[in-house]
Amino acid sequence: MTTGLTAFEVAAVLIVLSAAFAWINQRWLKLPSTVALTMMGAVASLIILALDFLTPTSDLAGTVSRFLQGIDFHEALMDGMLSFLLFAGAMHVDIDDLHKGRWQIAVLSTIGVVASTLMVGFGFWGLSSAVGLAVPLIWCLVFGALISPTDPVAVMGVLKTARVPPTLQATIAGESLFNDGVGVVVFSILLATAVSGEPFSFLHAGELFVVEALGGVVLGLAVGWIGYQAMKAIDDYAVETLITLAVVMGGYALASAIHVSGPVAMAVAGLLIGNRGVAQAMSQKTRDHLLSFWALIDEILNAVLFLLIGLEALVVIDRFGLIGLGLLTIPLVLVARAISVGVPLAMWRNLLPFRTAFPIFTWGGLRGGISIALALSLPGGPIKDSLVAVTYVVVLFSVLVQGGTIKSLITRVAGPPEEDGIPHG
Repeated sequence: MTTGLTAFEVAAVLIVLSAAFAWINQRWLKLPSTVALTMMGAVASLIILALDFLTPTSDLAGTVSRFLQGIDFHEALMDGMLSFLLFAGAMHVDIDDLHKGRWQIAVLSTIGVVASTLMVGFGFWGLSSAVGLAVPLIWCLVFGALISPTDPVAVMGVLKTARVPPTLQATIAGESLFNDGVGVVVFSILLATAVSGEPFSFLHAGELFVVEALGGVVLGLAVGWIGYQAMKAIDDYAVETLITLAVVMGGYALASAIHVSGPVAMAVAGLLIGNRGVAQAMSQKTRDHLLSFWALIDEILNAVLFLLIGLEALVVIDRFGLIGLGLLTIPLVLVARAISVGVPLAMWRNLLPFRTAFPIFTWGGLRGGISIALALSLPGGPIKDSLVAVTYVVVLFSVLVQGGTIKSLITRVAGPPEEDGIPHG
């Protein structure tokens, strides 16, 4: 459905709203930006509905809904924002600290995601049957896959100022960066099985998983190395910034064309350029400009993304009856997260402080735009309507409640922040 607006006009509306809400937050609310923008987007949706209720001749909700439906959320995030967000996030992760926790990150972002997918999938199958919805098991597993990837945005802003050991910080960041890519791969494999109706093959799924995930690593190393070599040969911050944009956009497009994981490729490329590139291929002037540029890109895209998450309330409001199932699913998702990270962390007590790591990993495993985008990409029908509504309830709780309280949790288990200030998502 078209909104009658051009792509530029849609972008203009979103940027203006993001700027206005961000200003209100900085001026009065003082909340983490991701929490504030999501909350204000959702509140704006409720205000629009209230105005329509009070003024029966008004169709403001319909107008805004058509505007939102004209934005392909899945395409905007998965084929646009995600590549920039993962690259920008990876650039700020210390690869030496990441290397120390490499095995923990590998296990948590692969086995942990698969375990969470299975636990949520089977649990949701039971819940949906109990409320009379009876979603087929394979579609419940698809839901488990789309809700398992976590969003590092909100928690990373707090970790930067908390007294958390560097290795733990890097492990949390690395797990969040790579489980996005792994989660998308698992989702794609299960969705293909659900749509085709053919029996699930562990061998075929394993082959696809290895090809897409390892292929993404290889591609990320390749495009990152090319970008690194190109930047090393010159000293011009404008051109070097342009090169990083080429790495992100060209690398992600190439990943889609050759059917390997673009999110994994961008995380790897960001790590390479953010560490080796920053240390060896840039002058101090270029380094300052480049890191500031990507920090700004990260802030802007996250502002728009979490505003959209809040506004999407209007799109799912007609599925109000499914809110109860969504509320029942929240503890299921949290328990699955606790088990999938808790068991490995209990085995690594000598490497990572369990009493600090476990609550941060569990409560800080926020669900965000990726889950909503994957849900919206499902083929149309009653199953999609149900899964989109439940996903939205889980994500809204995750961003508002978990995101709004994660700072106090980290302060309690890791000690007070090293400096004052409100962290930005």
